[in-house]
Amino acid sequence: MAYLEFNGRSVAYRLLGAQTNPLVVLAHPLGMSQAVWDDVIPALLPRYRVLTWDLPGHGASQAVSGERVTPADLADEALALTDIAGAARFHFVGTSIGGVIGQRLIEAHGDRLLSATLTNTGAVIGNPELWNTRAARVRDEGLAAMSQEIVPRWFGPQAFEASPALKAGWCVQMGRGDDESYAQLCEMLGRDTFTGKLSSKGVKVQLLGGSDDLATPPATLEVLSEELGGAPLEVFDGVGHVPSVEAPARFAETLLGAMARELGDVANDGVAYATGLETRKEVLGEAHVERSTANANSLDAPFQQMITRLAWGELWSNEDLTRRERSMITTGILAALGREELTLHLKTAQRIGLSEAELRQVLMHVAIYGGVPAANHAFALAKELGWGE
Repeated sequence: MAYLEFNGRSVAYRLLGAQTNPLVVLAHPLGMSQAVWDDVIPALLPRYRVLTWDLPGHGASQAVSGERVTPADLADEALALTDIAGAARFHFVGTSIGGVIGQRLIEAHGDRLLSATLTNTGAVIGNPELWNTRAARVRDEGLAAMSQEIVPRWFGPQAFEASPALKAGWCVQMGRGDDESYAQLCEMLGRDTFTGKLSSKGVKVQLLGGSDDLATPPATLEVLSEELGGAPLEVFDGVGHVPSVEAPARFAETLLGAMARELGDVANDGVAYATGLETRKEVLGEAHVERSTANANSLDAPFQQMITRLAWGELWSNEDLTRRERSMITTGILAALGREELTLHLKTAQRIGLSEAELRQVLMHVAIYGGVPAANHAFALAKELGWGE
């Protein structure tokens, strides 16, 4: 767990995975914590860098410090965390109030989004009377007492049958939250809506819901789809309000599909230069790519454009293999052939997060199938670059 000081509050977050992978930001539901993503994260890490955080007064984040919270405040908090990750653009996934944060990002910061997956949420959730009443009761009775009636609404019957202790566990988690923070977030949900604010933003959006969701039923998501110009909606049968907890494997599979880069008809149209350039910067680092581009002149500028489209667009942007796998393949080939680009890709392997054991096995394969002298040279070069102890 790490912490960010933002607007006078301490914000608890996790940043996991290789810095060369695209970033995905996960925002949890009201009353819960970033732990809702724990069973989803392992499926994402081979291809994505993952950022999760606790909302104000939730989990390990400090309570609210003012008298009013807005979706813009929460979106700004998310953006501050993405700046720590060094991501100019990112995928966003939000459930319930997390989806409200996503709507604010779509409205005001769509240029930062690679995609947005909004689950179990709505442009309007409930009504002001409902949320103001709950806020007043939480301030009066406390979250620990209120959790006994709120938590059962989060999950469908199948979830409780599969895990009888689910209710007790999440009641404990909710009861540890800050009453005032929860109350202010309730008031925000009753006050701030996104009707008429989301059309024509140019963001790739996927909507997900649960057939047994009492808080944001499929009809609420259908209205949100209309607000987003017909965004696709998938409803998980037998799932309630928190699919990342109730159906993590299916949820992760759907997320991977929603976030996958669309390369189009590669055979006939190729891949856009911009796509290759974005991948090249993610893998090699923006500074290296800027140097390569700045050093190009009339002789080799077309060559730089070609390798960006082909190597980085058609190959490295293709998701049939992870970037980790492509790094091992590329390093092995360059080592076997003794190419000078080996230095660059040994550095890249460090950025991607290859372990010492993985690199050792790659180079030992080079020794057997490409020749001992080539492997010996590669080992020596790797040691010069800081590999090994």
